[in-house]
Amino acid sequence: MSKSRKLHRLITEQETRSCSIALITETDPKVEETDKKGKGHEIEDDEEKEEEVEEEQEIEENGYPHIKLEDFPGSSESFEMVAKFCYGVKMDLSASTVVPLRCAAEHLEMTEEYSPDNLISKTERFLSHSVYKSLRESIKALKACESVSPLAGSLGITEQCIESIVSRASSADPSLFGWPVNDGATDLQLIPGGAAKSRKKQSRDSNMELWFEDLTQLSLPIFKTVILTMKSRDLSSDIIESCLICYAKKHIPGILRSNRKPPSSSSTAVSENEQRELLETITSNLPLDKTSVSSTTRLLFGLLRTAIILNASETCRDLLERKIGSQLERATLDDLLVPSYSYLNETLYDVDLVERILGHFLDTLEQSNTAIVEADGKSPSLMLVGKLIDGFLAEIASDANLKSDKFYNLAISLPDQARLYDDGLYRAVDVYLKAHPWVSEAEREKICGVMDCQKLTLEACTHAAQNERLPLRAVVQVLFFEQLQLRHAIAGTLLAAQSPSPSQSTEPRPSATRNLPITEEDGDEVKGEGQMDAGKWKKTVRENQVLRLDMDTMRTRVHRLERECSNMKKVIAKIDKEGSSPATTTDRPRSWSITKKFGCKFKTQVCDSHEATMIDHRSRRS
Repeated sequence: MSKSRKLHRLITEQETRSCSIALITETDPKVEETDKKGKGHEIEDDEEKEEEVEEEQEIEENGYPHIKLEDFPGSSESFEMVAKFCYGVKMDLSASTVVPLRCAAEHLEMTEEYSPDNLISKTERFLSHSVYKSLRESIKALKACESVSPLAGSLGITEQCIESIVSRASSADPSLFGWPVNDGATDLQLIPGGAAKSRKKQSRDSNMELWFEDLTQLSLPIFKTVILTMKSRDLSSDIIESCLICYAKKHIPGILRSNRKPPSSSSTAVSENEQRELLETITSNLPLDKTSVSSTTRLLFGLLRTAIILNASETCRDLLERKIGSQLERATLDDLLVPSYSYLNETLYDVDLVERILGHFLDTLEQSNTAIVEADGKSPSLMLVGKLIDGFLAEIASDANLKSDKFYNLAISLPDQARLYDDGLYRAVDVYLKAHPWVSEAEREKICGVMDCQKLTLEACTHAAQNERLPLRAVVQVLFFEQLQLRHAIAGTLLAAQSPSPSQSTEPRPSATRNLPITEEDGDEVKGEGQMDAGKWKKTVRENQVLRLDMDTMRTRVHRLERECSNMKKVIAKIDKEGSSPATTTDRPRSWSITKKFGCKFKTQVCDSHEATMIDHRSRRS
């Protein structure tokens, strides 16, 4: 009563009421007798007298009056701490207990005006000096506000906790954000003082990870308020994205393929509807610009797979696809292999999804004016994506349900600058032709048209020249460019061998070296240079001989193909002359039957080595 105005008022009222009840029972013994025997007779007085009789009955049964505190904030533990404070018992405050204690003090009117050094001022000092000055303590206090949210909000505790979190998170180092936290101890052991620096960095990384984990304990409404406040204060996109991704990892199961565990009992996302709401909330608050947190790309693919499974809104999936497209060069082949969850897709993996993401990447690349371009005009991110798409094509090429048009459209989606060599594309084409032997000759030529034979390496050309699955036109082109590469290689080798070395072309002037004595070390050095030049010459001659041998082999192979084509054309012409049907409609099947008889799978017009023009099937995006 000495600390709480409300308790003093309630106890005083209770004592007054008890005295009045006692007077009533003394003057009216019938009421007392009725209450003791419990016969259940109704009292014909008003409701206030009935309540007084019940309270008096409780006093007689328990020996002391009862006071009911309606809408008391906090739990019984909070009231116990209030009682300890009133009786002068020492208690330890923390960020989790001070918030309900502050609300309880407000509810009980424990102000400074009523009693000096009261509980309200004590809890306010603890919040100001110990909670609001620490990031993690502010998060714990904000978590405690959930149980007393109406009163904590009206007292401004929730708002001050959020302000503390945002202000202190803005001063954090964005380079420390990432999942998982990298351990650099091994790399720094050999550097003087590196172990100490590594321990310091691990400590800072651990602190960042801990307050990320603390944020995941918040409920979705309060967490959303924190994120919106961060965005309104123009906080770093890296911090906001890391917070959102970490919260999603905690509450949405199955985002990472390596950690698909059933949701725990404490998980907030217990139903599909709640998971869908949580996923759409996180996606709508993700920064659309490209961040420096490279490890979030895999998690974004996990969110996209979950959005497809939960049948999230089109806006949610489109935002995730655009976000992934802005940093596609950080993805891996395993990320792109998203299964087809819809019955409408016949393929094993969702090819249309990858094509849309690739389109977003190319649009981002075109709109970006600060794209890093090397001296030769090639973009490193574009070349990384080119290698990634070639690997994806080789992976899906073995799918028997993959249509040739889908394979072709995805292969030509990238511009020419995306590939330094077309070896990966050739491998994908070879796998597709092997898995789809029933495709027509026209489709084979169309699929092979995605390759640029001039960008095949010597090893790829050698393999393609012996590949029976390729159409004849592609084989001839490969042989031509292979021979061209050999000529250039031989010419370059001969020029390098014939050009004099710098030591041979530049001789010192006699006036400069006449009076300089030649030491034994100088003689050994000159002798060593001569032996080195001789070794280079022998190596060059050997390489020249190998190249000439390969070129002769290639020339023999080309002549053999030309002779075979010439003989086939003579036989076909002879049979056409002997035929009785002059109609052109019957000539075509007769020629095809002859080609099948001789075991040739190619059209006769393709075998014409004297054809003046060549059709280019490539229509890449520039």
